[in-house]
Parts: sequence; structure tokens; C-alpha cells
Amino acid sequence: MTEPRWLNAEERRAWLALVSINTLLPAALDTKLQAAGKLSLFDYNVLAMLSESEGRFLPMSELAARTSASLSRLSHVVTKLQKRGWVEREGHPRDARVTVAHLTDAGMDTIVGLAPGHVESVRELMMDAMTDDDVADLARIGEKIVARLKPDHWILRER
Repeated sequence: MTEPRWLNAEERRAWLALVSINTLLPAALDTKLQAAGKLSLFDYNVLAMLSESEGRFLPMSELAARTSASLSRLSHVVTKLQKRGWVEREGHPRDARVTVAHLTDAGMDTIVGLAPGHVESVRELMMDAMTDDDVADLARIGEKIVARLKPDHWILRER
């Protein structure tokens, strides 16, 4: 049996920092969004992805990819957002076999109302801790890791 490739001290430090960010940052953003709009970070991301898409709709499979969710989790959340009047499910305009999620005007109003506070939270909790070079490095490093995990990930298509 071969010896494991243990992390050296600097690699361990980087790994633990990443794991901590992955835990602490979403929780902090979620808390702020719950207080501001009574919705979770995941709910917000669903609305945001729809608001940024052409026509304010995406096929459910693409929305799942953009929110890193399973179709079943996304379906549950879209149902919840439908009850609030923020999202509708409908057939795709060009392919009736595909179900799309469509952001309603009320959903757009919600995301427009929450976005300034959310972006300020992202700046306060993350961006303001970094220099411009740090931000560029984080984007470059993050994209390298994403490419290794999922080479066809949607953020890599937007470069």
C-alpha cells in the first residue's frame, strides 16, 4: 500500500481556510438575508440566477446547475417561491418537453430590493478583506478548482 500524500503545513492552512470560508460565509450571508427578506441564501441565489437570465427564465436543469442543487431540492424551493408569487413554472417557449422557472415581476421586485444589501454584505464580509490582486487570484484559483471538479460548469462558460 502506498503512503498517502499528506498535506504539508501550508497546504493544510489553505485547506482549513477554504473549509472555514465554505462554512462561515454562507451562514453569515444567510442570516443577513433571513433578517432582510425572510428568505435563505439559496432562495436568493435562485431568484438572482433567474433575474440575470435572458427573459428571466431558465430550464429547471440549468437553474439546478447554476445553483449547485439537485433537481429535487430545486423543485422544492421553486414550489416555495411560487407560493410567494416570485416564480412560475411553465413550458419552455421553444420546447414543450422542458419545464422552465420564470421570475415574476414580484420576484424581480424582491431581488431588486434585496440586492443592494446583499452585495454590501458580500463586500463587507469578503471583498473588503482583499486587495484587487487577491480578488483576481481568488477568481483564477477558484476557476482552476471548479474546472477540475466539473469541466463544463456554467461559470467557466462565462469567461
